[in-house]
Amino acid sequence: MSDSTPRHEVAHLARTELYTPDPDGTLWFFTQLLGMYETHRAGQSVYLRAYEDPYQWSIKITEAPHAGLCRAGLRTTSPEALERRAKALKDDNVDVRWTEDEFGYGKTLQFQTPDGHHFSLLWEAEKYQAPPELQSKILTRPSKRPLRGLPVKRIDHINLMASDVTPVKESFERHLGFTTTERVVDGQVEIGAWMSSNILGHEVACMRDMLGERGRFHHVAMYYGIPQHNIDAAEMFREYDIEIETGPDKHGITQGSFLYVFEPGGNRIELFGDTGYLHLDPDAGTRTWQMSDIDTGLAIGGAKLPFETYFTYGTPSRLTLADHIAQFAGGPEPTPQAVTAAENIPDAIGSSEHASGVPAH
Repeated sequence: MSDSTPRHEVAHLARTELYTPDPDGTLWFFTQLLGMYETHRAGQSVYLRAYEDPYQWSIKITEAPHAGLCRAGLRTTSPEALERRAKALKDDNVDVRWTEDEFGYGKTLQFQTPDGHHFSLLWEAEKYQAPPELQSKILTRPSKRPLRGLPVKRIDHINLMASDVTPVKESFERHLGFTTTERVVDGQVEIGAWMSSNILGHEVACMRDMLGERGRFHHVAMYYGIPQHNIDAAEMFREYDIEIETGPDKHGITQGSFLYVFEPGGNRIELFGDTGYLHLDPDAGTRTWQMSDIDTGLAIGGAKLPFETYFTYGTPSRLTLADHIAQFAGGPEPTPQAVTAAENIPDAIGSSEHASGVPAH
């Protein structure tokens, strides 16, 4: 059995490594548009940090044949917490592996979620020390705000896609001490869970994969902190031909201000405009959204979440983003995959004013 007292043993999401088939385009997106600093290169990988990220890097982009999540890393609250979480995973027969070969980080525990997503836990992290020309006069800021693009402040959260949400959610709760702050259910089936190890509304979320696939990735979110920046970013993305999926708007779930785009390598990136709802109440419990509430849950304003991408596209994908959109964009004869996805989407989402393009079934 796992440790019965795991709460507050994971501090936060520290890093995410993304695969990209277009490393130059992905690097341009993160550095020139989102204003992230490059801190290191090794092999086919480039390491990046936002100006308020505390460590040497928070986003690593690695050249690969396809887009997707390589691995996400969570920092524990102490070295002892790392050992206890390792024991909890091993005691429940989760395969784990220790490594110590990543730039800027030390001893690291690697494992997989029940759906096959790759994660790591770590304590040892090298704090970023800015050179004199990048040192900020704001003492709590590790480096100056960059003078390019519309700079993001830090990494915020990741969102997974899973064939079955519940085992993933329960593993984060049982093994890592996460709290499920909000969830969405369709009858007895969980189709979404938002989980946090601190007061943020979520640092890891998991959505049901409407194609029934395992271990896919929906998005990583970068934090602005000001909703107006999402509007400014949308103008910037339009000017520079970055595909905007949906937004700017505000989710009812998490109360987060969102803007979703696709970087040139095909990964979905969310720009998070504020902190959303902070969970200061230590025994607030989980808020459950029913299908009768889903219009407000998806969006509070007028944004529409498109079936051809938001509910169906995850990475890795068998198709390029353009080909995926072409196959899932509807028409008189939907593809079998589109029909399967439409059958898996709850009727309330299919008929929601905040969803678009769901084929009739």
